[in-house]
Amino acid sequence: MTQLTYEAYLDEVATLLTELYDLEDEAAIKLVVDAQDAEYFSPHDDHPDMRTLTRAREDAVALFKAKQNRVATQQHQQKRQQQARSAGPQAGKAKGPGRK
Repeated sequence: MTQLTYEAYLDEVATLLTELYDLEDEAAIKLVVDAQDAEYFSPHDDHPDMRTLTRAREDAVALFKAKQNRVATQQHQQKRQQQARSAGPQAGKAKGPGRK
């Protein structure tokens, strides 16, 4: 298998994100940079055998799915907060023994 340089590997992951998920270049680059900041790619830097085209595709898919999961979680949390606000200050308070 062909091993890529670290920089070429990151470029390939970003390119795959644009091709597989129709992301704009800026969004794909941000996703890769954010993952890099979170040290997702640190092992790739240390182990050149991880920097293959096959692995780039796997990482692109994993990064996109993780992003989708974060977005879904944020939307769910926002929805719950909106529901709690619209229900009023008494919403969610359980009545314990002796309370009416």
